[in-house]
Amino acid sequence: MARGLERAGGIGQRCRVVSRDRSVLAEITGISGGGTQLLPFGTWDGIAVGDTVELLPHHEGIFPDDSWVGGVLDAHGNPLSARPGFKRGRRKADFRRNAPPAFERKRVGEKLATGVKCVDVFTPICKGQRMGIFAGSGVGKSTLLAMLARNTEADVIVIALIGERGREVREFIQDDLGPEGMAKSVIVVATGDEPALQRRQAAWTAMAIAEHFRGAGKQVLFLMDSVTRFCMAQREIGLANGEPPTTKSYPPTVFSELPMLLERAGPGPEGEGDITGIFTVLVDGDDFNEPIADAVRGIMDGHIVLDRRIAERNRFPAINIHQSISRMLPHCHTSSQWEILKSARRALARYDDVEDLVRIGAYRKGADPVTDAAIKFHTQADAYLGQKKDEFVSPDEAFAEIFRMLLDANIEIAVEPDGEEQARTT
Repeated sequence: MARGLERAGGIGQRCRVVSRDRSVLAEITGISGGGTQLLPFGTWDGIAVGDTVELLPHHEGIFPDDSWVGGVLDAHGNPLSARPGFKRGRRKADFRRNAPPAFERKRVGEKLATGVKCVDVFTPICKGQRMGIFAGSGVGKSTLLAMLARNTEADVIVIALIGERGREVREFIQDDLGPEGMAKSVIVVATGDEPALQRRQAAWTAMAIAEHFRGAGKQVLFLMDSVTRFCMAQREIGLANGEPPTTKSYPPTVFSELPMLLERAGPGPEGEGDITGIFTVLVDGDDFNEPIADAVRGIMDGHIVLDRRIAERNRFPAINIHQSISRMLPHCHTSSQWEILKSARRALARYDDVEDLVRIGAYRKGADPVTDAAIKFHTQADAYLGQKKDEFVSPDEAFAEIFRMLLDANIEIAVEPDGEEQARTT
């Protein structure tokens, strides 16, 4: 708490607390009759009562440049490793800004090929769409994110690693992302041991960089891991400011900050590019209805659910097809693809209805032709939908193989040569 700044500084303004042997960068996060609430971007170690607080000029932005592509930055846009040619851009990108006005934004664009079979067939992603990846810990969120980064068509990829384990940052960059993915990426990192302000700031900085490239007319793929840790950082800030804890101890500002951040992704105005956003959500205790997951699901244009039971069967990515959905369907698929998708979903749902009977041997083959077909299709599809992280399969190949398996299981779809079909499933 600082005194004497109530009329000089506003919420969000930076300041510097100076002691005898060090100084700490801080931000004004609250103002009351008792004084001004400050939170540090580092730690308060060495700061004492009576130390001087200096207000800094307003600096609510960074200056991105094309030379940042291929680099790794901290929460304030500073390079974490020396890179030749890294320079400051000419145009300022604000950390916090409003999303483009609703009637000025373009509509979501055409479908993107991600190279991930399960995604391209069952939960397709389009240009400017915002998709959530929901999963518990250790189920493969980061690996799926890396597959999307490596294979999805985009001019620039902006990756925000919020609250990551420190040892995993280089592993993600070198092993999961690889040189080809890194060559077109800008990575913003705030590890889990950094203060809450740093973690929140990293999300804002990454989004500002993405908006800079969108404004330049580029197609941007924005990947954030994870939204949950951004919310946890905001929870720490809110509780420190004296906000009342509400659902699961999250203060109200968490649920007001979420749409302000997530709505900034998406299609840009006419003449600009798009930000296709993929946001991971670390669900607490595998409860997909916990407050953050529920709030994010209501904002996104679709969600992919990773299931621990599928991961335990060693099928990765462990996508639960029945619980995952893309709100761009059915219009982003051709009519033929849509019929294939519907037939595959019906067959997989039928298998789920009798799975327990099949496992205990209570179902006899031949008792029901539709169930027999569903069991045969599930056996083939479950094996096919598993995929290595460095494997790329085009959407056309994926649909062709699913179509072949449907026919092999006697689930017929008649597709005419011109692409129009008269689909019937048995």
